[in-house]
This record gives sequence, C-alpha cells and structure tokens, in this order.
Amino acid sequence: MTGTGTPTGVRAGTDSTPAGARRVTRVPAAPDPLMQAVMSHVSPADAPVVREPLHAPVAHLVRGGVIEGVHHGSVVVLGADGKVRLQLGDIEAAFYPRSALKPLQAVAMLRAGLPLDGELLSLAAASHSGEERHLAGTRRILELAGLAEDDLRNVPDMPYDPVVRDGWVRADRQPSRLAQNCSGKHAAMLWTARLNGWTLDDYLDPAHPLQRAVAATVEELTGQRIARVTVDGCGAPLFSVSLHGLARALARITTAAPGTPEARVADAMREHAEMASGSGRDVAALMRAVPGLLAKDGFEGVQVAALPDGSAVAVKIADGANRARIPVAAAALARAGVDPALLTGFAGEPLLGGGRPVGCVRPVRALDPESLTACA
Repeated sequence: MTGTGTPTGVRAGTDSTPAGARRVTRVPAAPDPLMQAVMSHVSPADAPVVREPLHAPVAHLVRGGVIEGVHHGSVVVLGADGKVRLQLGDIEAAFYPRSALKPLQAVAMLRAGLPLDGELLSLAAASHSGEERHLAGTRRILELAGLAEDDLRNVPDMPYDPVVRDGWVRADRQPSRLAQNCSGKHAAMLWTARLNGWTLDDYLDPAHPLQRAVAATVEELTGQRIARVTVDGCGAPLFSVSLHGLARALARITTAAPGTPEARVADAMREHAEMASGSGRDVAALMRAVPGLLAKDGFEGVQVAALPDGSAVAVKIADGANRARIPVAAAALARAGVDPALLTGFAGEPLLGGGRPVGCVRPVRALDPESLTACA
C-alpha cells in the first residue's frame, strides 16, 4: 500500500475498487479504445511478406577452436534516428515475436483504461518464472477486478523457473493457470475487459474488442499491418510482424513522453525487472546492467531491447535455441552503442568438455568484430 492508501501497482487517482462492487466511472464511453489506439497516427504500412525467412549465420558454436555448429537467424540494429545501422538475415519477413509482444499488449491495455503502474504493470507485461511474488501479484490483479483464478483462460502449467518447478514437483503441486508464465497478462486483460463492460468468457477471441484494440496498437507501434494471426502458447492471439517492426515498436515505447502508456510500461518493466521475468533471469540482469535499457525475451529465440535515445535491437534465432539469444543480443547492443564493458556478463554459458570450459557460442564477426565473446 502507498501512503495514500492506493494498492501497490495501482495507478493513483483511479478507482481501484473491484469491478462488481460499484460502477467504475474513470473509463469514458467514447471514443472507443480501438479508435484511441490509432487516433492521430499515420496509417501503418503494408504487412510484411509471409515467406521462408532468408536467415543468415549469426553465431558459431566453437569447441576447442573449431566451429562445431552454426546458429542461423536475423538481427537488426536501429540507431537513435530510427535508421537501420546493421542487419543480418531477413529483418522484413513476417515472424511471430511470441512474448516479446507483451510490452505492446500492455500499452494497449493502458490505453483502454487499465489502472496499473509499478510492479503490477510489470507483471502484466511479464513472462514470469512462477515465483510466489508472481502468483501473489496475479491474484491481486484478479482481486482488483473482482475476479478469480477460474476466470483465467490461459493454459494451466508448472512454473517456468526450473528451481521453482522442481519445488512444485517435490511438494506434489499440480499445474495451474496462476503458475503459467503469462498469467499476469491474462489477469490484466480480464480487468481491462471488465472495466470497459466487455464480455469476459471470450476475451481471447481475436474479434473481441480487447484484442482488436491490442491489434491496432501493435500495428501503430510497429508501423505495419499485421501479416497473420494465430494462437500463442498461452491461448492469447499472436500477431505476426517483422523483426524490423518489432525493434521500431520498442524504440517508440522507450522514447515516449513521460506519463504516456508507453512510458508507463517502460518505467514499470525497468524498475521491476524481476516482476517482468524472475530471479536470475538473463533479461532482468540485462536491464540492470545497462542503464535505461528496456528488454523483453520471447520463446523460439526472440529478444528485443531498446534504449531511451531510441536505439534498438531485435534478434530471432532461427532454430529457437535459447543459448544463442543473449550472446547475439549483447553483440547487437554493443553495435547500437552500449559500452561493451557493461555486456561482458552476457557472453552465454560456456561449452563444457569433461566438466570444464572448452568453447562457447560466439556471434559471427559481422556482428561482433571486436570479439565481445571470447572462447577457446
């Protein structure tokens, strides 16, 4: 609780009474949130082309000085002026950003009246580890909405963090919707829908007003039409854009004026990095290491990050390998102007032989000419 009695993570000056207790009047009936999402902005460009991506080598698996394997993928580095400073692979083909879209989804919900800030807003944009603080935060959002875990429509799962998950197994705890890594987002979606008087049972339908507002925000921030819509692992609609568009969107979020939905999302995720991920997660450590950095990861080898000046990077590892994601992203951030000394802890895990380091995953020379990642 704050000194004013406002629950932690709930925006001051809003009505935080659980929906159903009395009418919430802070959300105007007009204009519609979908229209708010596109109002006063240029129309997005055409959708990216759906094709087999023309990925390129982005990292080598080096063992004993010999390249044992190659990770292909695509990388884009944007300067503060929004221009492409470096690109590898295919940055314009349609792809699915997976959970890297969550900051954009959170922006859409704030535009539609969601009164969250701080740690609960960070949780709304999270791929969390399933720690008790994440479960408690999700329960709190549901409580504020006057809802319960049974109202969630994400898939039941065990916690994402292996240590936490092992603890659940030992305690014979079963998969739950709260433990699933997207539960904070789903709770926030439900509250947004309830505040607007929208139906709840079908809040994951792409035709639902909430998801239409999210789609409009994704198109506005990426600057392009959505190419395809499918279903993400958690059950929410998943929108296909380009890697270039994803980087552009995060840059727009980090450069937004203070107090805007974009700036509120960026501030919440940076200030509460572990709520957006978890203890020991590389994406939280990256935000702690680089002042002002906003970063979000996604399944299947996706990483996006942006700085307050608008410089941004986006990475897609073609085979979805997590081990190449952070080393490649760190090398891209160095090319974006981040001091390499701040990135030395993000070279990735060493490749072991006989229990000792004998190699590593090393970004290709085109991306990392100064060998930020050195290995045998």
